[in-house]
Amino acid sequence: MDNRDEVREFLTSRRANITPEQAGLPSGSRRRVPGLRRSEVAALADMSVEYYAKLERGNLAGVSPAVLEAVARALRLDDAERAHLHHLAQAADGSDVLARPRRRTARQWTPHRSLQWTLDAVTAGPAFVRNGRLDILAANPLARAFYSDVYAAPQNQANLARFNFLDPASRRFYPDWDLFADMAVAILRTEAGRSPHDKDLHDLVGELSTRSEEFRTRWGAHNVRHHGTGTKRFRHSTVGELTLAFEGLEMAAEPGLTLTIYTAEPGSPSEEALRLLASWAATEEADSPTRQSTG
Repeated sequence: MDNRDEVREFLTSRRANITPEQAGLPSGSRRRVPGLRRSEVAALADMSVEYYAKLERGNLAGVSPAVLEAVARALRLDDAERAHLHHLAQAADGSDVLARPRRRTARQWTPHRSLQWTLDAVTAGPAFVRNGRLDILAANPLARAFYSDVYAAPQNQANLARFNFLDPASRRFYPDWDLFADMAVAILRTEAGRSPHDKDLHDLVGELSTRSEEFRTRWGAHNVRHHGTGTKRFRHSTVGELTLAFEGLEMAAEPGLTLTIYTAEPGSPSEEALRLLASWAATEEADSPTRQSTG
């Protein structure tokens, strides 16, 4: 795959992010580029300037893991960035083909019964399955109530990135909107490196880039990250402020999908708010016309 532009922009952006001081080099007084020079990265990676320049032009096909690790060390890449660099190299020489998860979309994939049973068994917190494009593919009742704003607008298509950047309701739901925006783009950028052949992802990025300057600016920064655990703040339209911990679990039986579970600290106001939300969701379900017509 010809992903030279992606490789070039990623390596250039990482080089620009490192100061000479961070790399243990003298800063000097006449630097014409932000961050490190190519020659400095080459010296730190113990390779010729010509060879590093070739890599930074996007030519990663056939590059050995040892060379990639040397570049990662020189650029001080974190775990997510290092993995992204390896994914870019695999895509460049085609070695990602066998490991690539089969292509799926939110419209084509449905959870098998035991997965939905598992989600429904989680009653104390929102639990849902998403893909790398941030489509919500399956959810327990509490997650559907939690993300009621996402589901309320059909144009969101149950996609958290589309909600984040195109739905004004996200500004209320996410008190730390910029943080969520950064995370959403970093997750999509990570997925783009891991699944460069995903047409649905390309279409989503194209749509968001066209319609949102906030997205376009962040996409150009080439930031990636792992998104496995942490704490987030929300402001739900029904129960108000929530501070929730989350765990993201990669699904061994469904490569490329992540099971996310939100929980509240025991005894906290957020735990009480989740109880209220669960009660509200049960009431809404009981009062829905579909429920009444089948009762």
